[in-house]
Amino acid sequence: MSAGRHRMSSSIHAATAAAAVGVLAVTAGGWFGYQQLAQPDCSGRIELSVAVASELAPAVDSAAAEWVRDGAAVGGTCIAVAVSASDPAEVAATVAAKHGVTLAGVGQASGTAVSPDVWVPDSSTWLLRLKTGGATAFAPGNGASIARSPVVVAMPEPVASRLGWPARKFSWAELLGQVNSSRPLRTGIVAPTRDAAGLSGLLSLTAAASASGGATAERDKVAALRALATGSSVLRQDLLAKFPTAPDATTIASSLGAAALSEEDVIQYNSKKPPVPLAALYLEPAPAPLDYPYAVLPGIEPAKASAARVLYEVLTTSDFRNRLAVQALRAPDGNWGQGFNAPQGAPSPAGGSPAVPANGGTAATGGLDPLSMDRAISSWSIATQSGRMLAVIDVSGSMKEKVPNANNATRQQVTVEAARRGLNLFDDSWSIGLWTFSTELVGKRDYQELVNIGPLSSQRSRLEQSLSTIRSSDGSTGLYDTTLAAYKTVQEDWVNGQVNSIVLFTDGKNEDKDGLTQQQLLTALKKIKDPERPVQVVIIGIGNDVDKAELKAITDVTGGGPFVTEDPTKIGDIFLKAIALRKASS
Repeated sequence: MSAGRHRMSSSIHAATAAAAVGVLAVTAGGWFGYQQLAQPDCSGRIELSVAVASELAPAVDSAAAEWVRDGAAVGGTCIAVAVSASDPAEVAATVAAKHGVTLAGVGQASGTAVSPDVWVPDSSTWLLRLKTGGATAFAPGNGASIARSPVVVAMPEPVASRLGWPARKFSWAELLGQVNSSRPLRTGIVAPTRDAAGLSGLLSLTAAASASGGATAERDKVAALRALATGSSVLRQDLLAKFPTAPDATTIASSLGAAALSEEDVIQYNSKKPPVPLAALYLEPAPAPLDYPYAVLPGIEPAKASAARVLYEVLTTSDFRNRLAVQALRAPDGNWGQGFNAPQGAPSPAGGSPAVPANGGTAATGGLDPLSMDRAISSWSIATQSGRMLAVIDVSGSMKEKVPNANNATRQQVTVEAARRGLNLFDDSWSIGLWTFSTELVGKRDYQELVNIGPLSSQRSRLEQSLSTIRSSDGSTGLYDTTLAAYKTVQEDWVNGQVNSIVLFTDGKNEDKDGLTQQQLLTALKKIKDPERPVQVVIIGIGNDVDKAELKAITDVTGGGPFVTEDPTKIGDIFLKAIALRKASS
């Protein structure tokens, strides 16, 4: 069973292919309405493939099928519409691979997966992640919402009642307090790198931690991440199975007490008459809802694009609103159609902004910050994975340069602070070491070993203390000799099943005239590189003196990649993203 949403098979057509394929007559024109088929004969036929989030797929499929039966045409070209129920994470992986990018926590695309013509994921966050992840050519048409489901905190009713539900309204700050209390609420989440409702809940909870301000904000955020990670599931049905299966106090106390889910999930769960129903808590501020954007993917031929536009109009009628209600979904405006079984306390219309501004401004605007989303995803990836890493920090004289937009802190101070914050996210299963480098830092040697690679469980405080002692030297950048020495060190004690990596921070080019040349370094790396014992090299370049081509030449040999920013204040976000995108060894 694939990860993500769970109630349908992989394709509507698998069981009833004939019923699910609709013949639509369209031309290659622009936006237009549908009308009665005047001529049954068609001059041609094109198949339009539509991948839809599983819970929405039956409504889309039935609307398209009825439209076809009634006859719909403009011109003489027939279009066969194939609607498939699809896990958004799997489609995202396929689209990402097509555009040459990787999404943290999503994994690789299936070898048999094909990018659809139209994609209706459960959230616009998928479109935003592809765009900000580096798919610069990814510009799907339309992107307007065709359905909606608020993201709620689902709790077993007895647990919610003890907290004052349904009379009392709750905030994310209050939930954060429950999660981080001395007797914490047992919380869970579907992995937010693969689940839009989980991501929405994570964003709301971490925003509440940040809003608390002061010295406790970062601590509260890390504590919440680790609490959620303890109760996380890759599959939604696995998370739902953690809710109490019997109404006795012992079972309820030992079961899952809260999780961010969609309103639709709660309605469907309760429809099965479980021993302990779930309450849906609509917390404030309202998190980004699932908004089901209708995305016409770039690169399809004009006739298909036109057919897709007509199908969109079919899916925005008042009749479709009632089809949504049958599937426990709301219309895009937050209202619901006939037959919707609203949870107790459900607002109408639902609050919350759409997940993101849609493409081209054609959909309602939203308030999600791409940077906040990237931070949350990267932080989650680090908090829930394990690895072995050597951090190598440039301490050459240029690192003394002040950064005006960081209160005149030096590049060195900004870099060390980014490393310190990152260290807080790593749990004790990580093994981390720390070096610094310049030229002739220890005698004729360009690097200094501050802490050997070892488990954080025994040397976290030592690493923190060593970071606090880092100061810039008067030397230059001894990049090549240091890189080779670091590579040999990580490779020597390579550990199977973990990401073995070097993360090197620098603000300049190699300036060691007495050391290796670039060609000598690359030749040496190629010679010792072992496909059975891979070591990824991630190089984070800071400032405008970095030569990205120089860094890329190294990572092209080793694997990993260069990440460059002219603004040193962004180094923390780049560090998190770089770690989150590393690939585990097999």
